[in-house]
Amino acid sequence: MDNGLKARRARLVLAAIVVAVAGLLVAGGFAAATLMRNDAKGAPQTDAGPSASSPAPTGGTAPDGPMTPERAQKISLRKPTDHKDGVAIGFPGSPSGGISAAVYWWEEFAWLDDEKAAQQLNAVVSKDAPGYVDKQVSEIRKMREVLGLAPSGGIPADISFTTAVHAARGKTLKAPGLPAGDVMQVWLSYDRFATGPKGGTDPNPMRGATISFVVKWEDGAWKFTDKYDALGDFPVAYEPNSPYAWSDGWVQVRHAN
Repeated sequence: MDNGLKARRARLVLAAIVVAVAGLLVAGGFAAATLMRNDAKGAPQTDAGPSASSPAPTGGTAPDGPMTPERAQKISLRKPTDHKDGVAIGFPGSPSGGISAAVYWWEEFAWLDDEKAAQQLNAVVSKDAPGYVDKQVSEIRKMREVLGLAPSGGIPADISFTTAVHAARGKTLKAPGLPAGDVMQVWLSYDRFATGPKGGTDPNPMRGATISFVVKWEDGAWKFTDKYDALGDFPVAYEPNSPYAWSDGWVQVRHAN
């Protein structure tokens, strides 16, 4: 395959990401976190913001203008304690723990490799979401066929992708029968870049895309589920310099060193 054709395939795969993520994970919402778990002790608390160290966005005005995600304190992601089956694990049962689990997951997810994705999904999907794994794997295989790839397998060896999450919006969901803070809905704003043959990069990477997850604290870990999707909502569009985005709960994330 010549380099021109390889580069065109890289662009095709990147352009198909919008379709892919829409089918892979159900949309939801992520507003200012409340009734979450205390970061240090894992105990429920009634007035937690998006991070353990900063208050929830209120739409206030800073000394020199309205507060925005760009100007506000970032939420520091928690480091995983381990990796298993291609997934970061070991996040605390806290607001920042749930956010961190979603961010790490999305940045590591093998969204175009059905076999690796199945392994990852089986490691982190809640037991209350039967069929979730099969549904996502089926969507990956359909997309692979659209792209002219074999129904099952990895991505072409000369193409790679990097997903970078830069902001999040979250809230707890009041799930019947579960303690406050045990179910969260997480919206992520992210960029995705393709690298093609000989290190060439796509001139039109995906920027400012959004995706949502619902995570549940289950058996000492954050698990992904679609059981509570209907309890979620949709956010104001994320813009780093938007006071409306800040008021709606969007915060920028700082990755762990």
